[in-house]
Amino acid sequence: MANLATLVTTWNYPTRIRFGVGTVREAGEACRAAGITRPLVVTDPGLARLPLIDRVLEALRGAGLHVAVFDGVRPNPTAANVVAGVEILRRDGHDGVVAVGGGSALDVGKLVAFMAGQTRPIWDFEDIGDRWTRADPSGIRPVIAVPTTAGTGSEVGRAGVVTDETTHTKKIIFHPGMMPKTAILDPSLTTGLPPHLTAATGMDALAHCIEAFCAPGFHPMADGIAAEGTRLVFTALPRAFRDGVDLEARGMMLAASAMGATAFQKGLGAVHSLSHPIGAVYDLHHGLLNGIVLPYVLAFNRPAIEERIRRLAAWLGLEPRFEAFLEAVLELRRTTGIPATLAAAGVPADRLSELAAMAERDPTAGSNPVPLDAAALEQLYRRAMSGELSSSTAS
Repeated sequence: MANLATLVTTWNYPTRIRFGVGTVREAGEACRAAGITRPLVVTDPGLARLPLIDRVLEALRGAGLHVAVFDGVRPNPTAANVVAGVEILRRDGHDGVVAVGGGSALDVGKLVAFMAGQTRPIWDFEDIGDRWTRADPSGIRPVIAVPTTAGTGSEVGRAGVVTDETTHTKKIIFHPGMMPKTAILDPSLTTGLPPHLTAATGMDALAHCIEAFCAPGFHPMADGIAAEGTRLVFTALPRAFRDGVDLEARGMMLAASAMGATAFQKGLGAVHSLSHPIGAVYDLHHGLLNGIVLPYVLAFNRPAIEERIRRLAAWLGLEPRFEAFLEAVLELRRTTGIPATLAAAGVPADRLSELAAMAERDPTAGSNPVPLDAAALEQLYRRAMSGELSSSTAS
């Protein structure tokens, strides 16, 4: 525990959230409140072809707004995706963004709105030190965020993740002005998500909550949000996986996703530092990778987190033992069809040393409860490849 007599820190909490079935109809009103009259809808090609996007467009046009769609977002977005969106926004005089989709679309939407007013390259604003102060805040366009998956929680975040294709690394671009003005959490927009994506995005939300809860530092509000977010995932994810139109379960997952992203201002850890390089190099789903490596990281971090995990297990109604919690994570992974190893997900074993060096440089590595170096991260990769948990619990 930190010395509270001398501790000075900063806590931040998210944007305005409208939650509930049918709240997508309020998208136009949310734009008006944010001063947006010519929104650019940023989404991905798959969503752009679905009736879901028509519900968003109908709400915007019904409010008398002039709307266009940019659908050039790939699953692991690159700087080129952002540049393309900025060009359209500037060319056609859009004064704000409505980001619709999963984490990739939400991140690109926020980054398009951010970069629309900047003259420096995007990498100048990587989340290192105070680089965010280089930005011109007057040019940042307002954002309305409409998630269609429950995983990243990007709708309540002040950053976007984008891949640098020249180095095959994921980088975090941060600025307080990127926070959406309103997040619309409508469970009915997530009912079309297939089971495998429901599972992968749900494991992303779970990883956010657990890593935030276990991160070092004093942030009791984040801890409380992370603990309840964890409980919601364990309660709702199996239901949402089995029954895609279970609106209650879908709503709980949307809430848990936003809670995880709210809580991880406290920190993340090795789950994310391991997943980011693999996702960037092999273009695999981030949440899927988080679900695979989470148990291995829990076992590795056990000496530093065991007491915390006991408390979290008790909150979930489990025996207050580390083994009980780890087994619950493994069972959730089995129930939702998440592979047990990286090898089963198609990750080759020939570049693990290179990936470990990349993971060591990832900004999330610094807040892992157990100090990390490339050797430890390579060991974790090898365990996640072979299925070896450093615990008596079988994978």
